[in-house]
Amino acid sequence: MTTENTQSLENILSTAQTLRWEVGIDFHEKVTESIYTDAARIADRATTRPEEKPRFDFDRKLDQILTSRVWGFPLMLALLMIVFWLTISGANVPSSMLATLLLDTIHPLLKGFAATIGMPWWLDGFLFDGVYMATAWVISVMLPPMAIFFPLFTLLEDFGYLPRVAFNLDNMFRKSGAHGKQALSMTMGFGCNAAGVVATRIIDSPRERLIAIITNNFALCNGRWPTQILIASLFIGALVPVQLAGLVSSMAVVGIALLGIFLTFASSKFLSKTWLKGEVSTFSLELPPYRPPRIWQTIYTSLIDRTFIILWRAIIFAIPAGAVLWLSANITIAGTSLAGYLINFLNPFGLLLGLNGVILVAFIVAIPANEIVVPTIMMLTVLVTGANGGEGAGVMFELESGMETMALFEAGGWTLLTAVNLMLFSLIHNPCSTTIYTIYKETGSKKWTWVAALAPVLMGFAVTFVVAQVWRLVEMIL
Repeated sequence: MTTENTQSLENILSTAQTLRWEVGIDFHEKVTESIYTDAARIADRATTRPEEKPRFDFDRKLDQILTSRVWGFPLMLALLMIVFWLTISGANVPSSMLATLLLDTIHPLLKGFAATIGMPWWLDGFLFDGVYMATAWVISVMLPPMAIFFPLFTLLEDFGYLPRVAFNLDNMFRKSGAHGKQALSMTMGFGCNAAGVVATRIIDSPRERLIAIITNNFALCNGRWPTQILIASLFIGALVPVQLAGLVSSMAVVGIALLGIFLTFASSKFLSKTWLKGEVSTFSLELPPYRPPRIWQTIYTSLIDRTFIILWRAIIFAIPAGAVLWLSANITIAGTSLAGYLINFLNPFGLLLGLNGVILVAFIVAIPANEIVVPTIMMLTVLVTGANGGEGAGVMFELESGMETMALFEAGGWTLLTAVNLMLFSLIHNPCSTTIYTIYKETGSKKWTWVAALAPVLMGFAVTFVVAQVWRLVEMIL
């Protein structure tokens, strides 16, 4: 042993001797007494004596309601409906204010500035009618609902309710041949499918983990909530009086979310009976205690960690998407734009599905991020309908209210069937590029990555085709 090591050991022993006298000679007795006191307190809390009344346990009483077979699922649906109703009803006014500011005020100022400095029309259109307008629509359409939905969802998560949702769904997942922990990864998928895919690492069985990865796409992610909420509020809510519009719209969105859960069960059952046969694993799920939500901290963290991050991601993808859309709308061959050719090519197939060519092109453009589906649809609809008043191809229509948005969709030939099938296809279609890449990194298999990416598209085509044909058949009969 070197002299340096010897000195270090002596210093340690000297420090230990000093601290020993500082804590006192009864230190061990105090530690032992504290351990026995805690043990007695825990035992006293957990036991009930015959002569005593049962103690009131808030967590246990609440769990008897939230996880009961009678009230568990109705309460789960009621909470989801309340969250969506608050989101839909509360987002209308701020969304309209943002659209007025960004589209009706700032956009004309930018156009005036471009005219003042003599900017070429193509550069003016590319920057302000393409890039800026697409970005402005992403902000005005997505920010208000996300700023309401994510804090509410995070409050439920902090309170400790989401693990109870997983507990309620555990038995159904086991019956579908999947692992009970898939309920947790599916819950994560409601925030982001890529995060849900990564969360499947908690499943030990490779077979059951693969099932969870492939089916996670059916959980509505952040990027698809705004599409569902907007279409439901415009088309579904319009079917009832104004007083009930928010409630009915929220019920429609909840119905789509429940359909996604049903498709998760059905797909898991199919995979477990065909390509991924095997025994179902069991696990123990420990329910965390309920905690009073830290409201202001939750609002702050949900806005920073979820809302603004997702919005920034949408803006990053909206900028090149707006540029590509403007270029495709203004580069013409034989008098028809490139976007027009693609829309016309896909339109017959889209109509067969109860959709249209604009919607199919929008979903192709939105593969990098689902958040830009609605702005892309609006921009392409303007191109097809000429709703820009002749200002130039690819200029997004400046909408001041939901009525004008509805008028734009109707000008594009939309019906209630188009809206319903858009909501269905938005639920079932392929994952975004980030999720597809995450699936490949987690599985290391090109085969299963292709299955996870293409199977939902084929299912989306099949579901929308069946709905469209049945819908039209009923219309003919009636």
